[in-house]
Amino acid sequence: MITDIVLVGRVARPHGIRGHIIVNPETDFPDERFKVGNVLLVGHADRTVEREILEARFHQGRPILALAGVESMDAAELLAGVDLWVPQAKLEPLPHGTYYRHDLVGCEVRDRSDGLVGRVTAVEGTLDRSYLVIDGDVMLPLVDGICLQVDTAARRIVVDPPEGLIELYRS
Repeated sequence: MITDIVLVGRVARPHGIRGHIIVNPETDFPDERFKVGNVLLVGHADRTVEREILEARFHQGRPILALAGVESMDAAELLAGVDLWVPQAKLEPLPHGTYYRHDLVGCEVRDRSDGLVGRVTAVEGTLDRSYLVIDGDVMLPLVDGICLQVDTAARRIVVDPPEGLIELYRS
């Protein structure tokens, strides 16, 4: 598993005839990640190509980008479905109590009695309404009253979900 780069988006499709692309962001900070002058790593995690962002604008919450070296609709079509990454070293530290999604995925989730709930397989939603997806089937809000302790270094999250919530998903 490649750990020194972080997924920030996926190319949805081309936009127009000049090689622009529409991106489905996979970050809570799209304005920061998709600025003119930033360099994205384009491709699969094990083989990427650096592409500088030459133009950027947003439409309905999604970035529309012009990347260096992508100058036609045909070139943009070849990028449909391709991942966009940034080096982990380029990420800024977050304020206390906030986490990067990639730091939460893979964490073990335990209840207050130390019972195993499962592992975080994804984090969905926006920065202010994020949900932990546990074992692919349980969605647990990432809020203070439910997530009591998040220790990304120990890869462990302690939760106190509302009674019956986890069973509801698993039944």
